[in-house]
Amino acid sequence: MSSVPPTTPPGGAPPPPFPPYDPKAYREQQKAAWRAQRAAWKAQRHTQAQAWKANCANIYGPRVPSVVGPIILIATGVVALLLLTGYINQGAFWNWYGRFWPLLLIGAGLALLAEWALDLHRKAPVRRGGSFVGIILVLALLGVYAAEWNHAKPWFTKQGVEFGLNDDFFNALGLPEHGFDLPALSQQIPANAAIEIQNPRGDVSVTAGDGSTIEVLAHEVAYAGSDAEARKIFDAETPRLTVNGSAVLVRSESNSSGRLNLAVTVPRGAKVTVESGKGNLTATDLGAGISVIAGGDVHLSTMSGPVQAHFASGDHDFSAHDIQGSLSVDGDLNSLNFSAIKGPVTQNGEILGDAHLEAISGPVHLHTSVTSLDVAELPGDLTLSSDELRVNQAKGLVRVATRSKDIDLNQIYGDCAVEDRDGDISIEPAGAYAVEAKNSKGDVELTLPPNASATVNARTHNGDIVSDYAIQPTQGEDKSVTFRVGSGSFLIALSADNGDVRIKKGPAFPSASWLNTPPQRRAPMTNPPATRHRTSSLSSAPRLKMHKELPAQPVTQ
Repeated sequence: MSSVPPTTPPGGAPPPPFPPYDPKAYREQQKAAWRAQRAAWKAQRHTQAQAWKANCANIYGPRVPSVVGPIILIATGVVALLLLTGYINQGAFWNWYGRFWPLLLIGAGLALLAEWALDLHRKAPVRRGGSFVGIILVLALLGVYAAEWNHAKPWFTKQGVEFGLNDDFFNALGLPEHGFDLPALSQQIPANAAIEIQNPRGDVSVTAGDGSTIEVLAHEVAYAGSDAEARKIFDAETPRLTVNGSAVLVRSESNSSGRLNLAVTVPRGAKVTVESGKGNLTATDLGAGISVIAGGDVHLSTMSGPVQAHFASGDHDFSAHDIQGSLSVDGDLNSLNFSAIKGPVTQNGEILGDAHLEAISGPVHLHTSVTSLDVAELPGDLTLSSDELRVNQAKGLVRVATRSKDIDLNQIYGDCAVEDRDGDISIEPAGAYAVEAKNSKGDVELTLPPNASATVNARTHNGDIVSDYAIQPTQGEDKSVTFRVGSGSFLIALSADNGDVRIKKGPAFPSASWLNTPPQRRAPMTNPPATRHRTSSLSSAPRLKMHKELPAQPVTQ
């Protein structure tokens, strides 16, 4: 038998015992196998996802988009458009949004509840999409940032004042300062003219003259690299004096690279309106009052007639002295100082620093987000800070509602109604008057004069009742006593939760008739206290309280 295979390759050599190895072909085979395996996995996952979706659709129903997302987008766009076009003040909006942004979450939750209620009436179950959650999170973060900025803004403002980082520095970009004094503008006007002063950037000083002439002195400031550029800024800032009958207008168009300081002398009987954008206002000796729209500090003194002031931001001071008329102010402030006001005083808005009032011959109404205060008349003084409210010598009804403050009412010639939380209450009426004091968390202390005549109802929860008067012993977590002082003519109701109630015997006070003695005319506050940098404490505030003798040892039940 032959050993040569029947299929002998050309040349007569026998074939090798195994196929030849080709590395490139092997790699291609491996890649093809891996691609096939990967395609099989993808197909399997796709099949499983489709099956899961079909199962969910059978159980929960198809997915339906929510209307919350489009509503939020539309509302955000509308607000942004109003801010950019100037219909909404940006500072006031962010101040409001920083305090009330949780309303966004409440509104979104109510909308989702409404959609859920509608879905309950569908024949087939549906699922709502939640793609708007990211938008809500972004808006919530903006709200938190705005809230933190509201708290930190007074500190940044104070640091800017201390280090000279004022508006001119940033807007002028460190360019050289050029100054120019304009010739005086003077013109005869009616003695009872209505004068309006508009100065977007710069200080304004208004004083009254004896004649019937208005005089305008102007000092221009420009930040520019050359005299030619400064001249253009001066031309834009130049004020214009327009007289149309009894209507007088002093106006400057202003320029962002400069400022214009005005000193205006007006007839004493003219009614003055001032609109200052970025600058301080000083007015004195006016005879028909003043109306102010301020973007800086305002200091008023020695004038007759009503005073109205509006502040657009909360980092400015307002002081008024010797005003023969009503005084009304709204908007947020850094500090407030009023004295010798013969008329009603009304304030609405936040007070970021301290407020001090004294010698107010009219009703006083102060309202912030934390404190609401009404005093019929204030011949003494009042001090309001972030943690304390003190009233010394008041006449008529005193009504206070606040929280997180210690309240001290001393020498009150009238009824008192006080409500507090997270603070202590101390009341000292100057005679036989009704008192109502409620404290949700803190002590209540009442000091009665010898001529007091009241029926006292005292109640406490998780506290004690301490009295200089004889009372019945009480026990337990809730304590209450009722007793009479004198003839018991007036009702005194004291209530404290998680605090003590103290009733003490105090000294006698003079009658309220001496408060009607007209005070001597006080000198105006030429240098009002710089409350922007708080250097004095409440303990240094003026106290007209009379000397008190030590009371007898109290009886604790």
